[in-house]
Amino acid sequence: MAITTEVTIATGFSAGNIILLGILTYVWLQNYRTFRTPLVLGLLLFSLVFMLENVVVVYFFLTEAMLYGYDPIVHQVMLALRFLQFLALLSLVFVTLK
Repeated sequence: MAITTEVTIATGFSAGNIILLGILTYVWLQNYRTFRTPLVLGLLLFSLVFMLENVVVVYFFLTEAMLYGYDPIVHQVMLALRFLQFLALLSLVFVTLK
């Protein structure tokens, strides 16, 4: 089955999520080096695990491994979820960099 438009756009949002998580990881790593607090370490680990999840999703989207099946409704739902995740990470990056 060919990659649908929804999956292509969702892949783009996942790639954007990886970039945003890279920014957060960098900032939180610098903060952890400065403060050495468990809270910042937790944020750092959160970003790394979340980044791994997005890398795996991009892999499955690009290899057409059909992690999310052939149903177009599922593709639309995954697009919506990736978009919401992108918005959430964008707001987190915004407040973190302020």
